[in-house]
Amino acid sequence: MVERDARKIPVVLPAHAIEVGTEALDGPARNSVGGRPFLDHPQEWPECFCGDRMTLFFQLDVPPDLDHFGGDHLLVFHCRTHNDASDPQTAAGRLVPRYWDAPHPPYPRPFWRVLLQRHATLPAAEAEPTLCALPLTLRPFVDSPDPHGCGAQTFKVGGTPSWAQSPEHYTCACGADLVYICQVPEDMEFGDDTDGLFLGNEIYLLACPNHCDPAAVWPVNQN
Repeated sequence: MVERDARKIPVVLPAHAIEVGTEALDGPARNSVGGRPFLDHPQEWPECFCGDRMTLFFQLDVPPDLDHFGGDHLLVFHCRTHNDASDPQTAAGRLVPRYWDAPHPPYPRPFWRVLLQRHATLPAAEAEPTLCALPLTLRPFVDSPDPHGCGAQTFKVGGTPSWAQSPEHYTCACGADLVYICQVPEDMEFGDDTDGLFLGNEIYLLACPNHCDPAAVWPVNQN
């Protein structure tokens, strides 16, 4: 009998491609570009350090087959005025406490907010005013890693990240190792007049599996 080396067998994780529709939404939807965010009470619409309300770029319900985050609602906000790459601040081998609110040199706080929430059942009263609300459709697919261990370079939730550079790993301030959840491809367009997220870099969202805070998500930027 020939024994297989399990280390040579790629691990295929549940993955869902995210497709952006072309017909504008006529009402609230939980999976959308823009639109009316579904926020847990008492979470308010995030504001940038500059005082402007952040733009809701997209939101979606994480499919139940994804470990750690199945059933969560993911929302990605970003300031339209301040657009830069994320720069992790660490201490003692971990991201600094409350890294989602910590100073983000040269800025006093981050210009983005990524949330994973679980109890929002009603949409906000107002819709995102700067983006046309478009539906998102999630479709399961087989995200088989290539020989380098990278998954498909596409807009997706779950699966394996397609690292543009070396893989990055971070430990949450609570002590848990952050886990990859979602990828936004390079130069992803969310509207005709948007500059994109994080200067149009490829984005890999890493979240705390302990759910120590709804904002305990770190956006890795690579190009």
